[in-house]
Amino acid sequence: MQLAQIQGLLEVARRGNVSRAAAALHITQPALTARLHALEQELGQPLLVRGRRGVRLTDAGRAFLPYAEQAVEALARGISQVGEIVSGAGGELVLGVAPAVSTYVLPHVLVRFATQHPGVRLIVRTGHSEVIAELVVREEVHLGIGRLVRHPQLHSRPIYDDELVLVSRPDHPFAARETVSRAALGEAPLILFDTTSSYYDLTTALVREAGVRPRGVMELDNIEAAKRMVAAGLGVALLPRTAVADELAAGTLAGSRIEGGYAGPRHIVVARRADAAAPAPAMAALLELLDQVPDIVPGARPPTAVASEPARRAGRPTVT
Repeated sequence: MQLAQIQGLLEVARRGNVSRAAAALHITQPALTARLHALEQELGQPLLVRGRRGVRLTDAGRAFLPYAEQAVEALARGISQVGEIVSGAGGELVLGVAPAVSTYVLPHVLVRFATQHPGVRLIVRTGHSEVIAELVVREEVHLGIGRLVRHPQLHSRPIYDDELVLVSRPDHPFAARETVSRAALGEAPLILFDTTSSYYDLTTALVREAGVRPRGVMELDNIEAAKRMVAAGLGVALLPRTAVADELAAGTLAGSRIEGGYAGPRHIVVARRADAAAPAPAMAALLELLDQVPDIVPGARPPTAVASEPARRAGRPTVT
């Protein structure tokens, strides 16, 4: 069944005359008649009957007509959608984003993107970086944004660095120190967040390497909760700078560096399938905005050279 056959039937139904329908379609009457006969043969039923006053639909033709109209309308919508994607005026972008990025970085980007491309539908799925990488590989999302995860089917481009900051209340002894020794970590209760993330691994590894035993450990499931506990004076925490940039600027929390460094910053990347086609205009615009993250997101640093990611703790496989 061909589109031209269905369009021919619709035109004849509208005009009630094969000659006028052929003229409207800019084809000859015999050509239109051949299309109609081919459609009737495929359906196994006559769709039109000729009378003294022109051509009218049979019962089968009337039953088929609304479905033919829907098919043509759906195809027209599809063509329009393709045009919007090509022009960057519409379409859909599905993003897979790590939780800390989606909460503290992505809003700065998407508010600008939505202003420039109001017709593009955005869908954001969150998950840890390994999960996001697999979503990109399985083509369930168009772009993945999170910590670098090496995978042979992915092409990753650094967009910014997010260093960890030792955060405390402004009246805490650590607040007066620009740097805090690893040994000093044993002086205060330690607040950990998201035991399934690489941040948890970094913090616990740092404590182990320092050979200290914190006065107490509190485990929470998100950064906002950790910030609230620090603000309440229940301990200190290593948190991403982008997550606490506003509080550090306002002076409601204080930030210090760990003496001697600690595994470097988190390299945040945008990942696509290595075999993906050239990005459509809307995706290209979003990628351009992501490159501007160090300029538009407080606490985000320009990307540095991407080194190998540290191994995760035993029992937690990585995607390589």
